[in-house]
Amino acid sequence: MINVTKTFFPPIEDYQKQVQRIWDNQWLTNNGELYKELSEKLQEYLGVNHIIPMTNGTLPIQIALNAFANGGEVITTPFSYVATTATIVWEKCTPVFVDIHPDYLTIDETKIEAAITDKTTAILATHVYGNPCAVEDIEAIAKKYHLKVIYDAAHCFGVSYKGQSIFNYGDVSTCSFHATKLFHTGEGGALFCQDEPTKQEMWYRHNFGHDGPEKYHGLGLNAKMSELQAAMGLSVLPYMEQIMTERKRVCEYYEAHLDFSQLSKLKLREHTDWNYSYYPVIFKTEKELLNVKTRLEEENINPRRYFYPSLEELPYINSSHCPIAKDIASRVLCLPLYTTLKENDLKTIVILINHG
Repeated sequence: MINVTKTFFPPIEDYQKQVQRIWDNQWLTNNGELYKELSEKLQEYLGVNHIIPMTNGTLPIQIALNAFANGGEVITTPFSYVATTATIVWEKCTPVFVDIHPDYLTIDETKIEAAITDKTTAILATHVYGNPCAVEDIEAIAKKYHLKVIYDAAHCFGVSYKGQSIFNYGDVSTCSFHATKLFHTGEGGALFCQDEPTKQEMWYRHNFGHDGPEKYHGLGLNAKMSELQAAMGLSVLPYMEQIMTERKRVCEYYEAHLDFSQLSKLKLREHTDWNYSYYPVIFKTEKELLNVKTRLEEENINPRRYFYPSLEELPYINSSHCPIAKDIASRVLCLPLYTTLKENDLKTIVILINHG
């Protein structure tokens, strides 16, 4: 069976070596030795200012919204994973959807300003498939209206824009370290920010609000990453060059062999150093997508309609009107992409798509 993705497993000896350190230390969580080492290595590898690894990729968004959104309206995109919108609602804020750019598939920055009201407190935008939003334009809008900017950068490990990490944009950026991502800790994620005061505020909030063992800074929850998660991260990180190279190989095969007279593809924003996180193709009609998806599944090949449906269709959302997002969501399909995908399998996938 060929799935849309496959978890990268480092050599088990590498993981066992890290786990042995946990047993030697007799320390499983609460800012342990492996956690600190992973934080330092990720900060250096990514070229970021401040990082707080956490237990998953959703809690960093929730914590940032709790700190910044203040129960107000949050401008966001309907073309994202459900966590983006769900956290807004969970934090008793109101999502306000802005449609997407038809080529880049990120939030259309030219439509943000019209959605701002006196209740708007933040912008929560998604870098889609590792493709950056128009970060400079969004920053200018945010400054003009005194809004906070949070980026859901779940797909963006290793992405650079204009020579620096995409995580260095916005007041807060977040990333997922889920098992399906390029870099993973099994489950996991991280919050990135630009200054020490913001980091300290986020730190308190992810650790029950603690300011020392018997003191409390304020309200918080538990989003701490365990030593077992950090052990996986330390085992995966040395293989990132190999992971990127192999994923690039798969993407380049698709680029060279798919019939793009029948399909369209993601347009990367200029000055982006991409990470090959996903390979989406957009069909002319939903019917064509469904026909191809059925043929692939008959051969035990499982692509994914990602993102589908457009989040404006969620049952707990009031109706919205984002026709481009809704249309793209109905026609986009992410193709299998992982390090061990063989050329013969890629050939089969391409033939089934091209002869649809």
